Amino acid sequence: MKKTLFFLLLLIFPPLLLASDGSTSSDMGERMTRLILELALIIIVARGFGYFFTRVLKQPAVLGELCAGMIIGPYALGSLPLPFIGPLFMPHHSSIIPLSAELYGIATLASIILLFLVGLETDVTAFLKYSVAGTFVGIGGLLFSFIFGDLLAIFFGVADSFLDPKALFLGAILTATSVGITARVLSDQKKLDSPEGVTILAGAVIDDVFGIIVLAIVVGISKASGMGEGDIEWKSISMIAIKAFGFWIICTALGLLLARKITKILKWFKSTDLIASLSLGLALLLAGLSELAGLAMIIGAYIVGLSLSRTDLVNEVHNHLKGIYSILVPIFFCTMGMLVDFQAMKGVILFGLVYTAFAFAGKIFGCGIPALFMGFNLRGAARIGIGMLPRGEVALIIAGIGLSSGIVGPEIFGVAIMMTLITTIAAPPAMMKVFKGDSGLRKPLTAEETQLEKITITLPNADIAEFVTTRLVTAFRNEEFFVHRADSRLRLFQIRKDDIVMTLTQRGGVITVETKSKYESLARFVMAEEMLDLEGVFEAIEGIVCARKISADLISGALNWKA
Repeated sequence: MKKTLFFLLLLIFPPLLLASDGSTSSDMGERMTRLILELALIIIVARGFGYFFTRVLKQPAVLGELCAGMIIGPYALGSLPLPFIGPLFMPHHSSIIPLSAELYGIATLASIILLFLVGLETDVTAFLKYSVAGTFVGIGGLLFSFIFGDLLAIFFGVADSFLDPKALFLGAILTATSVGITARVLSDQKKLDSPEGVTILAGAVIDDVFGIIVLAIVVGISKASGMGEGDIEWKSISMIAIKAFGFWIICTALGLLLARKITKILKWFKSTDLIASLSLGLALLLAGLSELAGLAMIIGAYIVGLSLSRTDLVNEVHNHLKGIYSILVPIFFCTMGMLVDFQAMKGVILFGLVYTAFAFAGKIFGCGIPALFMGFNLRGAARIGIGMLPRGEVALIIAGIGLSSGIVGPEIFGVAIMMTLITTIAAPPAMMKVFKGDSGLRKPLTAEETQLEKITITLPNADIAEFVTTRLVTAFRNEEFFVHRADSRLRLFQIRKDDIVMTLTQRGGVITVETKSKYESLARFVMAEEMLDLEGVFEAIEGIVCARKISADLISGALNWKA
């Protein structure tokens, strides 16, 4: 708990200091007081709704957190005045985002941490294996969605032609997938490492990269149409697209290639607390650089997490940041819900519903059809298509840019909100249903790809097994393995060193170690050496005076002490 509080202070305190913008100290104090109250309400309500949706409604926590944001946001109960402070979440009419800069900054930080940890949880081997499928899935979903959105704008009379800026923005809004919402559901379902899960994440990240490039092109065309200088604008657009895509490719390749060297440098500090802090610092650094390069900040954070996921530090870093994740990430999804303006939806219900229906079709068919040619069956293709449905924060950001630039009006922005809301709410429960059942691959993975070798030790009872388990954990740590207790309620440990991954489980008097066949001999040698050392311990125990005599002496001493 102390570590979590330390990390939170480290992350939140600097932005609070910088939030004054030259205001007086009293004004800054008032803003900070309001921010603290906002965070208090968001954390309590978001976690409460998340718990209710998970335990009672059997739905993902993210859905409850989004609904909490809609209820307490500036367009609902948040606009009601409170004693002494007035409305807690008063809409900021001077800004597209109806939240204070301080609160939105913390939500942005939460989104960076979310994608960093998602990267850590991604199996990089599987990611690379399915990156080709992810590329085709992402591009397919992008093309179908963009064309559907653009043509609908023409059909409903919103735009005059395919290259009309309004049509282009309505197409661009449909392109990007919300990696955060999809990843949260996959993580809750423990499907991040499945072939479908990795393909969805790869496709969603690629979707975001191309989505930002599409946004740059759309903005460029919009400016060119207003200035009448198409040739000059197209050169500028090409440079933006090349820079954004190049940054993604170069940083990902360098991260994966240099991951081991970065790990060696981090290990030099000999402190897991410091290693976790520096790892998060790297994620924030690359997030900022990716924003400067024209990409979303979440892309840079994901790249760092993906790079570190292939190292033996992954569990240590993940374990140290888990507390921050559980507090900050619900803030992010709650603030997402707060962006929903119910008034803006009144006049565009029909167009919004049709637009939303084609938003579903664009991803399900656009991503599902390429998946069928990438080794997935109909079940797998449906999982991938539905997994790419939620638009989330990226769609709202694109819509906000269109609104702030004057290209789209409040009505079109309302349509984007409606589509984002429905796809975001509908996707998590749909994903939970479609991920039940058999494999989504046309050709299931072979036994060689999935089977692990088991090494079993059977002992007389659970107490002795627990003692031996503790000794084995220490033995692996002495061999410079990182040992992480995967579940505090169970005796389940994950053991990692470079590419070596083992799982140690103790159930009753049975200890089981699972690993790939090529690492079985190493595991057996470490365990055999420790069991030989324990032989002397067990022999010494046999020579000790009877346990009942020791117990009697202890009780006698306790009674004499009281007397």
